[in-house]
Amino acid sequence: MIIIEKLTERDIASVMAIELPAEQIKFASTTEGFLASGSETIKLHIIKSDGDVVGFFKLDSAYAEHYDFCPQGAIGLRTFAIDKRCQGKGIGTGAIKALFTYLKTHYTAYRMVYLTVNCKNPSAIACYKKNGFENSEQLYLGGAEGPQHIMSFALK
Repeated sequence: MIIIEKLTERDIASVMAIELPAEQIKFASTTEGFLASGSETIKLHIIKSDGDVVGFFKLDSAYAEHYDFCPQGAIGLRTFAIDKRCQGKGIGTGAIKALFTYLKTHYTAYRMVYLTVNCKNPSAIACYKKNGFENSEQLYLGGAEGPQHIMSFALK
């Protein structure tokens, strides 16, 4: 069973044990970078599978303030990552489905969730599309690693 939770102090050691393939770190973050990036508007979350922490992501409530393509009333999904030992097992798919339920329960003020995904990351693009995200067919050109697809999912 896959569960989404807010990061707590007790989860930090488990997050630090997450490993990403080197080619994915440039698209997401190191675990250290992830743990250092929380703020008033960026909330850190973990993904658990059968009780074990297997991934992490951020929810950015100020996403629309920083990205012109994101409308007001939308939340941003950032730094979505699954441990390399757990990839290819359906955990990413399960986590996205669990995320939608989590957002509809805990972030009821938001109508949409937006993200960008690097054009050089076809497996992530396919996972998001397979799970209901729509590709806007527009590119965000401000990413450090090159152009990114803009994708969204309607929560309401």
